Amino acid sequence: MPSIRKSSVAEGLTVDGILESWGKIKPVIMEAWDEDDKDALIHLFGKVRDDWINNDLTAWIGANRFYPGVSDALKFSSSKIYIVTTKQGRFAEALLREIAGVIIPPERIYALGSGPKVEVLKLLQNKPEHQGLKLHFVEDRLATLKNVIKEPELDKWNLYLSNWGYNTEKERAEAESIPRIQVIELSTFSNKLK
Repeated sequence: MPSIRKSSVAEGLTVDGILESWGKIKPVIMEAWDEDDKDALIHLFGKVRDDWINNDLTAWIGANRFYPGVSDALKFSSSKIYIVTTKQGRFAEALLREIAGVIIPPERIYALGSGPKVEVLKLLQNKPEHQGLKLHFVEDRLATLKNVIKEPELDKWNLYLSNWGYNTEKERAEAESIPRIQVIELSTFSNKLK
């Protein structure tokens, strides 16, 4: 059974500080808590979510939200949308359906277990129906976008770092200095989907 545990490793840090130091903080916490099985943790997290959804869907939905404007952007998009996420697919589907009011077919949701995002982008761009189209990848992690840039095969993708989500002001400033990456606001995101 999961339990609440605290760690002093991040004590005194701001959210931005934790995000900037996460690569160093995470292994220290994992060792302190004697957690070394990533797959077991992912399974446990999924089980806790499943139990919550099965026992009180309304409360689970209430604990989640989309950033303002995202639901409408997805709902009224004239573009074919794919979701590429590190979340488990069933949760991504539930959030899209229950909160955004959007049904994205399961074959257009690439979730945990689909492989690295870089590989998913390669797969998507090579689909015959995507030949000759403008491809856009919106991401909230700068590290992921940098990995895309390292792959010359993915040069066709327009890359965007959202100015919301899991990034810091420092990362957004760094992204501004990278020619392939455009930092976008929610309103720009909404317009890109039209």
